[in-house]
Amino acid sequence: MDWYERVIVDSGRAAALWALLAFLVTFAVTRAVTRRIRARRVAGPSADGGGALADVHIAGVHVHHQVWGILLVLVAGLVEFRWDPGSPWTEVLAVGFGAGAALALDEFALWLHLDDVYWGADGRKSIDAVLVGGALGVSLLLQAAPVGPATDGGALGTVLYLLVVALHLVTAGVCVAKGKLATGVIGVVVPIVATVGALRLAKPGSVWARRRYGEPALARSRRRFGADYARRHDRIRDLIGGAPDDAAGGAVTPGPGRKDG
Repeated sequence: MDWYERVIVDSGRAAALWALLAFLVTFAVTRAVTRRIRARRVAGPSADGGGALADVHIAGVHVHHQVWGILLVLVAGLVEFRWDPGSPWTEVLAVGFGAGAALALDEFALWLHLDDVYWGADGRKSIDAVLVGGALGVSLLLQAAPVGPATDGGALGTVLYLLVVALHLVTAGVCVAKGKLATGVIGVVVPIVATVGALRLAKPGSVWARRRYGEPALARSRRRFGADYARRHDRIRDLIGGAPDDAAGGAVTPGPGRKDG
C-alpha cells in the first residue's frame, strides 16, 4: 500500500488507474458474455432457452449495453464536475466512467453505421475503438501529455515551445489524413507515435493518398496495406473480440434490432 500511496495517489494518478482497470475488466467481461450468448444461439433453440446470460429487453425493446455505458459515463462525469467529491469517491466515479466507456465503445460500430453490425465484419471497428481507448488510458496513466509546461526561456523559448507544439499537432493531423486514425489520436498524447505515423506510407484510400500520391506511390501503398495486412489485423481483432458471423462458420446472421448482449 505504501507503493500505491507514493507512486499512484501522491502523483494524482489514482483515478486514471481505476478508470483503466474498470475499462479493461468491463470490456473483457462484456465480450465473454456476448460470445457466450451467441454460442448458445448457434447451438440451436434447445441451448438458447435458459441460463442467466441473455439479452436485456424492456417493454419488448432490446436495450443494447451501449445504453448503460452512456448513462454511466454521463452520471460519473456530471457528479465529478458538479461536486468534485475527492478521494475515495473520485476513484469510485472513475470506475463508473471506465466501465461505461468500455460498454459504449464495445458497440462503437453500431454508432458509426447506425445498424446492428456487432457480429458483422464492420463490427471489428468496435475492437479498434476499444484498443484506442485502452491505449489512451495507458498513456494518461503514465502521465503523457500532448503539451508539456512552457519553459521560462523568454520570448525565444516561448516561440520554440509553440513551434514544437504546433509541429506535434500537425504530425497527428497528417496521421489522420493518411488514414491512420488510431495513430493520430494516440499521437496527440504520445508525440513519437504521431511522428512515426506521419513519416510512413499513407493508406491507399486515405485523403492524403488520393490527393498527393502518383501511381507508383499508390502501388506501394496498396502492397503495404493489402490483403495480408488486413488478414493480420483481422486475426488480432478476432482474437480479442470474436470472429464475425461470416468468418465464424455460419453463425447466426444479425437482423434488425438483434444483437447478442
